[in-house]
Amino acid sequence: MGDTDGSSSAAHSAQRKYIKSKRKPQSFFARIAGWLPFGDLQHEPDKTQNLENLKDNTNSEVGNLLRVSVQDVSIPKAEIVAVSDIISKEDLFDTFSNTALTRLPVYEGTLDSPLGFVHFKDFILKSNSNGDDSSFIVKNILRTLLFVPPSMSVGVLLAKMQAERTHMALVIDEYGGVDGLVTIEDLIEQLVGDIEDEHDETNQKDWLLEKPGQYLATAKTSLREFNEETGLDLTNEASIDAEEIDTFGGLVFMLAGRVPVRGEIVPHPHGMEFEIIEADARRVKKLRLRLPDAIKAAE
Repeated sequence: MGDTDGSSSAAHSAQRKYIKSKRKPQSFFARIAGWLPFGDLQHEPDKTQNLENLKDNTNSEVGNLLRVSVQDVSIPKAEIVAVSDIISKEDLFDTFSNTALTRLPVYEGTLDSPLGFVHFKDFILKSNSNGDDSSFIVKNILRTLLFVPPSMSVGVLLAKMQAERTHMALVIDEYGGVDGLVTIEDLIEQLVGDIEDEHDETNQKDWLLEKPGQYLATAKTSLREFNEETGLDLTNEASIDAEEIDTFGGLVFMLAGRVPVRGEIVPHPHGMEFEIIEADARRVKKLRLRLPDAIKAAE
């Protein structure tokens, strides 16, 4: 009898191992979405409690996906690269080539009337199958865009993107206009940190001169290196403790006394000002420095 039970147990064990080995492995995307406690929250109070616990856990990276809103990570409307629905085949190819982007929103008239997005792969397949440039119509190869409110959490959008099998969404404001754009890469970076792909420039400068008296910089721009190259010492002020900060991000945090929000203007004691171009709930990412002369010229 004992031998029979042992044989049965071994058979069941082998069967479980076989079934497990035949299961299709989950993608990285699916695994992340699977961590999120979504489902029928109305009928599963335990999941609602789990959701609140994750939000309250400041050490939980998954909790961060639920606390941070789409608005915090989206690309501002002014920086969205999009194309018109009447764009020519040649111009569309040039846009893909010059931006190194693989997906471009397509609009009718203005960006506030989006139609969908065009994928570079679809464009190439269509171009190779039809050599007649005059018959090309970008609307024939559009894919569906997601439209989401700015208040939606990153975690909810991540799960929605998985369900819809899409990697791009437009953020729509309360009046129905486009407020920003967010990609799956923006969402994943909230969990694993910045992702550099083959198009990212490894030696790209942290700042550039946009025009006389105006600089565009990342928050990690070194104050010392900026001073060495431009002669501008942004820490030469009694109220600024130069030993405590090394970067532009640290400087604006010290001046504001908190993490400033996107669009905020942070004044500098020397009459300069920082405009926050990109930021989320935890940190500043990109900013613009205007010197006094540039501020006066803009008035």
